[in-house]
Amino acid sequence: MTFAIHGLAVSRGIAIGRAVVVASSRMEVVHYFIRPDQVEAEIQRARTARNAVIDELRRLQEEVPKDAPGELDALLEVHLMLLQDQALGEAIRNWISDRLYNAEWALTTQLEIISRQFDEMDDEYLRERKADLEQVVERILRHMKGAPSPVSAPASHGRAGKSDNSDSGNGSDSNEPQQQLDGMSDSPLVLVAQDLSPADMLQFKSKVFAGFITAVGGKTSHTAIVARSMDIPAVVGARAASQLIRQDDWVIIDGNEGVVIVDPTPIILEEYSFRQRQSELERERLARLRFTPSLTMDGQRVELLANIEQPSDGAAAVRAGAVGVGLFRTEFLFMGRSGNLPGEEEQYRAYCEVISSMQGMPVTIRTLDVGADKPLDKAQPKDYYLNPALGLRAIRWSLADPVMFRTQLRAILRAAVHGPVKLLFPMLAHRSEIEQTLAQLRQAQAELDTRGLAYGKVKLGAMIEIPAAALTVRSFLKYFDFLSIGTNDLIQYTLAIDRADEAVAHLYDPMHPAVLRLVAEVIAAANAAGKEVCVCGEMAGDLSMTRLLLGLGLRSFSMHPAQILAVKQEILRADSCKLTPWANEVLDSDNPAQMMAH
Repeated sequence: MTFAIHGLAVSRGIAIGRAVVVASSRMEVVHYFIRPDQVEAEIQRARTARNAVIDELRRLQEEVPKDAPGELDALLEVHLMLLQDQALGEAIRNWISDRLYNAEWALTTQLEIISRQFDEMDDEYLRERKADLEQVVERILRHMKGAPSPVSAPASHGRAGKSDNSDSGNGSDSNEPQQQLDGMSDSPLVLVAQDLSPADMLQFKSKVFAGFITAVGGKTSHTAIVARSMDIPAVVGARAASQLIRQDDWVIIDGNEGVVIVDPTPIILEEYSFRQRQSELERERLARLRFTPSLTMDGQRVELLANIEQPSDGAAAVRAGAVGVGLFRTEFLFMGRSGNLPGEEEQYRAYCEVISSMQGMPVTIRTLDVGADKPLDKAQPKDYYLNPALGLRAIRWSLADPVMFRTQLRAILRAAVHGPVKLLFPMLAHRSEIEQTLAQLRQAQAELDTRGLAYGKVKLGAMIEIPAAALTVRSFLKYFDFLSIGTNDLIQYTLAIDRADEAVAHLYDPMHPAVLRLVAEVIAAANAAGKEVCVCGEMAGDLSMTRLLLGLGLRSFSMHPAQILAVKQEILRADSCKLTPWANEVLDSDNPAQMMAH
């Protein structure tokens, strides 16, 4: 029987193949109390398992193929960082010694505590980093139990209702994975799982899976990031997929719409086969645009930049045809360190790596964007913050800790010696914040002068992501060389919608007239002042928004590298002169979405 499962579209394209269903990754944990004389042995058992997993991930890092996406190595590094977190190890030791929990119980107890902290984070990208911690813990638990990875040892390939001969004898299924793959060697494979770790994704690369389906995850989950980097169709958040899809089912993954079709009829299969062929041809056409100048039909040059999270992402941005980095999120350098923040030298090396990889193209580095619901340490109780989204975040956090802030500023300024750097400050709203920020920058420069260290000249920019900033943008232009519109937060704050709250997420609307008017006002004000303006939120990579933004006068887009060529194609086909009056009509409309649909 044909049926469809809906999830989130995170990587475009069509994949058709036989399902390889892997078991849920969550291990069952037995809870029991140990005797006092067993404490040291239990702590050692946990330590041994952790060290074994560290060794395993380091081996995987060494075996990463040269053509693997940079995100894989970066995410493996994040897992290693979590494994070596002293605070995690100390907490587990405390549970064992103070409560006499067995090692598995101590590990899962601490996981639950940290998971709740992640759940309360306002930032969607950082909230989904909980999955990284869960996968690290699971690998430790599996090592304790002596169980293999669920991906390396999937369940029997035979579908329910078929022969169960594989269950005979002692029930061992040690040979089943190879048998499964051998039996399907002539058919494309699609992977169906509850969730996937970066280490698992690395294994998939060699097995040439055509696509991925996971029951959990979001658009910024690691699975989504890697799928986009590998340019493989993927749907995440398809909650019932791992229960409803059986081994060897024919499955269609529509990465464009976020739909999974199971056991398609011949007519549906033929339709999607045609779409798949068209999609592959389109990818080939897009690839030829990599070195094509990004010009509209009427000769307007448009800047296409990349958003990156890790220093190693710069190479992928260059391969995608980006002409620079429009947003380097520095949060990854700081998160999960348990208060052991990266020093000036560590940050300096990271920024230099990005600048070097961009081969002389500009790099926009945003200062730390954390705080309140996503603190760098857990000194404050989780219920301390009344409204995390409106609390001590971003630039407010940095100004509250000037020593940390100036450390980051000095590292960025020093790195600017090696290439063009633009310095971007998040979540500014008040003139007083602007003045304090610039004062800290001047002090950081003075400190470098005192130490006799060279530093480069940087362009200064402000994120426009609060309605107050958008409405007073002309005053911002007196202080800054460029503006960057963070549409994700701008939409959220304008509409008073928590996009992570399923009860109201449907009201999160980029096409709301108020949102569009704020974006248009910022673009117009920057253009009138002769200042650079860029959109770096999800709106920049949304093909349905490209022509509208061009018509509003935007000439700089920053997005995930995988989206660049598709957006470039839209730009090459656009005539900005003709788009301007149409864009103004859309702005004046009470229903912009409906008008754009016609």
